[in-house]
Amino acid sequence: MPDRPPIALSGSPGSPYTRKMLALLRYRRIPYRYLMANSGAVADLPQPRVRLLPTFYLPDETGALQAVTDSTPLIRRLEREVEGRSVIPTDPALAFLDELIEDYADEWLTKAMFHYRWAYAEDIERAARILPAWSGLSLPDETLAQRGDVFSRRQIDRLYVVGSNPVTGPVIEASYRRFLEVFEAHLTRQPYLLGGRPGASDFAVYGQLTQLAQFDPTPMALTLKSAPRVFAWVSLMEDASGLEPQPGDWTPLAEQPGTLAALLAEMGRVYAPVMLANAQALARGAAEVRTEVDGLAWTQSPFPYQGKCLQWLRASYANLGSDARSAVDPLLRQGGLAAIFT
Repeated sequence: MPDRPPIALSGSPGSPYTRKMLALLRYRRIPYRYLMANSGAVADLPQPRVRLLPTFYLPDETGALQAVTDSTPLIRRLEREVEGRSVIPTDPALAFLDELIEDYADEWLTKAMFHYRWAYAEDIERAARILPAWSGLSLPDETLAQRGDVFSRRQIDRLYVVGSNPVTGPVIEASYRRFLEVFEAHLTRQPYLLGGRPGASDFAVYGQLTQLAQFDPTPMALTLKSAPRVFAWVSLMEDASGLEPQPGDWTPLAEQPGTLAALLAEMGRVYAPVMLANAQALARGAAEVRTEVDGLAWTQSPFPYQGKCLQWLRASYANLGSDARSAVDPLLRQGGLAAIFT
């Protein structure tokens, strides 16, 4: 790899997307310079239109630095700009499934992360005490407590955005328990989602699990009890720079264990109906997303970004060649995911 200056990015340990991208940079051995989001060094850098974490500072076509915040396109940009240690499978069918699972992690598992953190007293207390300290260790106790109180109230008030409420909460929690069961079983067959090397989907799942499995008390206890391999996997994913991936490490689609199909079925059960209902609400200009998940009513605010994610996935599906589409279609049908592509 030719010498390149370290990529500057800002973020926070409590952001699953920050952790997703830091782990990816380590695995791909891409030099980087990590700045805490509220550090003085960030003030002199370009500001994004919407403050999201992580924020990367990358040159545009003129060479001027710009603030870039979306992890999924960032991964694809880094694939184009930096050779070697790719996280995108070479087989188009596998690459499509990798993108689909990545989106499930980014857009559905994050509901569990947000829900658990701000729905339980013990989790709220830990987040309120620790998250502000990450941006100001030496602040007085009173200031940290005040910031924690303000931040937690704001986040609790935003639970409706991800669809967390007394009716949907049990749906989110049941889905997380099933995910743990499926992923724990999958790890008995192969160390990563699609074989012997990590894909973009692994880093997306890892990002959410840094919080669910190893920070927030309620889901962490659940993970430790029911999915010890998953808990251990999160620690291993944090820095996989020592892994030496080989082209043959991707498991061919025809040889994937049945646990992959089980994961897709879980996605079809919860992620697919919400993504589809959100897209329909956006198309109608509706003020609320309404659908049914696991026999229970699901309501949330329309989420334009998730509508954009679905458009990207549909474009990727439309660009598949006939062989790749023939390979993924049976899995999509069996998993209850075909509806979002028709």
